[in-house]
Amino acid sequence: MLHQVLVATSDKSPRISYEEVMSDDKRLAVWLQLIWTRGFCFVDGVPTTPEATKGLIERIAFIRHTHYGGFWDFTADLTFKDTAYTNEFLGAHTDNTYFTDPARLQLFHLLSHTDGSGGENLLVDGFSAATQLRQENPAHYELLARHRQPWHASGNEDVCIQPSAQAPVFSIHPDLEKMYQIRWNNYDRAPKINWSVDEQIAWYRAARHYEEILQSREIWQKLEPGSALIFDNWRMLHGRSSFTGKRRMCGGYINNDDYISRLRLLKYGRECVLNNLGNVRDIAQNPYSIV
Repeated sequence: MLHQVLVATSDKSPRISYEEVMSDDKRLAVWLQLIWTRGFCFVDGVPTTPEATKGLIERIAFIRHTHYGGFWDFTADLTFKDTAYTNEFLGAHTDNTYFTDPARLQLFHLLSHTDGSGGENLLVDGFSAATQLRQENPAHYELLARHRQPWHASGNEDVCIQPSAQAPVFSIHPDLEKMYQIRWNNYDRAPKINWSVDEQIAWYRAARHYEEILQSREIWQKLEPGSALIFDNWRMLHGRSSFTGKRRMCGGYINNDDYISRLRLLKYGRECVLNNLGNVRDIAQNPYSIV
């Protein structure tokens, strides 16, 4: 299958400078808020070293350690039996669908790309795509929110990870009654056995509809050394075109709770956060509207 890559000609992406983020907590708060409101942000002027990139991630919180390690510094060498460690096309997806608690933030920094071309990266706002799906066909939206799916990571011989409970594509917050998390990864979905043929047909029609919307909304950009990309893995889907040559990429994950704690405290202050413990009403200036 051929995949057309349309690289954005005018960049209106949210951006902030590395120097600002590393030296000023107020600018750090701006960075975290941009990630919250826009779903992603570029950080410009990052030194092209693993050490500087690791320090940038740790400006938010500690790096989450997984079976891929903690901080990544990798090339397409199939160290792990995962499509991310190849040079093949990767369709839009979220990471960690197989974890009980998927990582919230993900950061990529392209350190170098030599002797080849390609490797453009895509982003698509899964929340906006879900809103369009709901407008076009409420039944399809409901199917992806209601039917829980099994997920797994079992490429390597010593790993077979599955979440403690099956989870739907769209997770709806029980108190705020709004979507707060998407799990969408056609590479990690496992066979589901506890549904009828009619339910399967209906679900896959809904999934196809959502996939078509996602593809129509993809934003493609070429990552450059010195500009790190961070995004909300619960909201934004990402992918990559195929490439030739050698790419060296580094980055890491951050947990939801640690990111939200940092954002709440910087945005509202400790006193306000403590005064609203347990308050889940979705009102203005309520720290718990951030989930």
